[in-house]
Amino acid sequence: MHLVFLGPPGAGKGTQADKICERFSIAHISTGDMLRKETREGTELGLKAKAVMDAGGLVSDEIIIAMVEKRIQEPDCSRGFLLDGFPRTIAQADALSDLTGIDMAVNIDVPDAVLVERISGRRMCPGCGAGYHVSLYDKDTCEKCGQKLYIRDDDRPETVKNRIAAYNEKTQPLINYYADKGLLHTVKGDQPMEKVSVQIAALVETLR
Repeated sequence: MHLVFLGPPGAGKGTQADKICERFSIAHISTGDMLRKETREGTELGLKAKAVMDAGGLVSDEIIIAMVEKRIQEPDCSRGFLLDGFPRTIAQADALSDLTGIDMAVNIDVPDAVLVERISGRRMCPGCGAGYHVSLYDKDTCEKCGQKLYIRDDDRPETVKNRIAAYNEKTQPLINYYADKGLLHTVKGDQPMEKVSVQIAALVETLR
């Protein structure tokens, strides 16, 4: 089974992807993880990507698509895979369809106001890297190492709103793209996490 997860920042794609991949024994492919791996290993693609990122640019479709093509040929993808964070644009989706067929696109839909609350409530520890959320933890120091927690720049409310706006402009058209192909299924992501997991799993079961 070949799956694509769509959804704005803070929708819970990564968490739900981990659960689905474990349950159905398929590979979880995150383009962010791929970029970091290729860069860390110093591959030809990784070096190209690093040069672009070091210059403050966005990694090109050509590089990302080449990484995805390489990744889906690895042995752990033989039973299937789930793409998390790719495609982000219609051009990437067209390129993906040239590489492989997609069986289902799951859109995790969350209202903007909920996303802002979720993301801007995150707190990080600079010492041990532990993460917290103000709705569950009301102290301003890490319970593991005692260092003062901070808000990542990406998690500040204004930045979050800009990230959501960018998603809506560039990635939202993918929802129509996959809907037109009859592959789209939408799940409400502002429900309890386990309920979202159950609903996605039920959809994926239909592919067996």
